[in-house]
Amino acid sequence: MEFLNVVLDKVTGICIPVFELIAIIVVLITVVLSFAGYVRSLAGKNSSNPEHRLSKGLSLALEFFMAAEILKTVTLQEKEELLILAAVIIFRILFSFLTHFEMKQSNKNHHEEEKS
Repeated sequence: MEFLNVVLDKVTGICIPVFELIAIIVVLITVVLSFAGYVRSLAGKNSSNPEHRLSKGLSLALEFFMAAEILKTVTLQEKEELLILAAVIIFRILFSFLTHFEMKQSNKNHHEEEKS
């Protein structure tokens, strides 16, 4: 059983920062591409929806952050750590739902504007 704990600690110790790094990279790329799309739309050269792209990218990044948080539950040692982690997970789930709702509204508004 001790061997399994050591393996889990090693694997999660590698995976958690990797998942968090991926999420940060996704956020950075999404922000840059969304801003570029926004600038192009101001110039009238692009009809894409930069808000939709930003929402999708942030939602994807949140999924990676959630994966890292879930893996952190494997290595928890104290009850206080679990409560803090639970609060973070709840906050991220709520933020994910909010982002998803915003994405739907933005997409709906974009389609209505195209029909007009």
